[in-house]
Amino acid sequence: MSTTYPIRIISQLRPILQGFRKSHGLTQAELAARLGVSQQSYARLEANPGRASMARILTVLQALEVELVLSPRGKAAPAGRQKKNGNSEDW
Repeated sequence: MSTTYPIRIISQLRPILQGFRKSHGLTQAELAARLGVSQQSYARLEANPGRASMARILTVLQALEVELVLSPRGKAAPAGRQKKNGNSEDW
């Protein structure tokens, strides 16, 4: 069975990204080279992943050979209220 790392708030993503990078024996510069970006650009993403787009986060996870899995937490949450056009009313 593989280890899972639940993320419930965005600040939990930083140490997880660092941990996966280090477990692959990569420096920020080495991972940045794999991604085709500068070390400084990658360092900014790793320091504050909440400011990065989901597409960029997914690209980093792919480079680290990490799979993103979403699952309901605990009991399934009740379905949100829906407008007639199918969009959720509240964010």
